[in-house]
Amino acid sequence: MPHPESSPARPGQPSAAGPGPGRRSLLVCAGGTGLLLLAGCSTGSGTEKGRAADADQRARARAARDSALLLDQYDAVIAAHPQLTARLTPLRTEVARHVTAFGGGAHAGAEAATPRPSAAMGSPSPGADVPEKEADALAFLARNEKTLTERREAALTAAPGETARLLASVAACGAVHTYFLTTRTS
Repeated sequence: MPHPESSPARPGQPSAAGPGPGRRSLLVCAGGTGLLLLAGCSTGSGTEKGRAADADQRARARAARDSALLLDQYDAVIAAHPQLTARLTPLRTEVARHVTAFGGGAHAGAEAATPRPSAAMGSPSPGADVPEKEADALAFLARNEKTLTERREAALTAAPGETARLLASVAACGAVHTYFLTTRTS
């Protein structure tokens, strides 16, 4: 007669070893869990890496375009209000550096430190409605800096590591620009 502990349990009846799952069930469960953990820890497929790289490139391209547009707005304000040139040139120079940092090249180069000739000749960028009053023109730039800063802060959570750090740094710079644009100088 077979030993009671070695006989298979009948469905619905506990085994002789006691209540609870058997060894096989535990091994299968542990093996399945291990496979799931390994799959979760993998470095990802080539398509996942490609999608991440594409998302990074899109984030940087958008940030470069946004900075280039802001740079055009600075140029338009400087063209409309040449008396603001000394005050705005340092801020504009930083915005030009942001374009370059994000990989934009249209505004990069030697002319990045000073307004482009088109702006100096009084032809602001298309669509840049620069207010006539000096104070309103500064408020116009401050609003655009603040809007862009908020957009960059919102994009931080979706951006990959290095791009997120760059967005954070440039957003902080934009917040400082907003402060300088809204603070009266003596």
